[in-house]
Order: sequence, then C-alpha cells, then structure tokens
Amino acid sequence: MRKFNITVNGKTYEVEVEEVGGVSAPAKMAPISAPKASVPAAAPNEPAAQPKAQAPVTGGESVTAPMPGKVFKVIKGEGTQVKNGEVVMILEAMKMENEITAPLDGTVQQIAAKEGTAVNPGDVLFIIG
Repeated sequence: MRKFNITVNGKTYEVEVEEVGGVSAPAKMAPISAPKASVPAAAPNEPAAQPKAQAPVTGGESVTAPMPGKVFKVIKGEGTQVKNGEVVMILEAMKMENEITAPLDGTVQQIAAKEGTAVNPGDVLFIIG
C-alpha cells in the first residue's frame, strides 16, 4: 500500500492506494501545501452592443423576449390577424423551442426580430395592435 495526500476543492485527503498488478514506476511526491486562492479570469473584451434599427410603431403592444435565445421561426408575418394565445414565433433557448404567443387579439404590426436573430431578455420580438 502507498499513501498519498490529495487536495480536492481546497480539502486535503489522505489516500491509500493498493497496487493490483503490473510494474510500478517510482513516483515523486509533491509537498503538501495550503490550497492556493484562485484568481478569477479576466473577462474577454466584448464588443459594444449594436443598437437595433427599428422603425417605431405606435398604438401597438410590444412583445419582448422572456429569455436569451435565437428566433427559430416566425409563424405569423406582419399584417396577419392573430388571436390571444396564438403562436406568433418560436424562440430557441437552451436547445428547446419556446412558443411566443400573442397577448391579445389583433394584427401583427411589426416583426422586430427576424429568423436567426439572437435576442436577450426584454428585446422586442414583435408588436401587435
């Protein structure tokens, strides 16, 4: 049996290892030391968010993204009549397809996020009036 000290998540354990077979190679033992504090990695430089060019539409209700994701499919285009609860688009987030529905009866006045567009929570997806 050989004894080793192993540190996992800052906690040191003494471990006994039994050689089952084969030829053992001599191993060098590292000295036991106090766990080192990890230094958080610097955040990579992220480009500034680009403003979205959207023509403002008045008199409608904006429907925003509930989570970060990507517009997978637009089901109802601009000018289409929709009823409350009807699926207008599908948002893909965390490898799941989420139905984004109309909050009221009306007409889709504007699709603000086209298919393939990455969106963040609060980004306008479409406007119904």
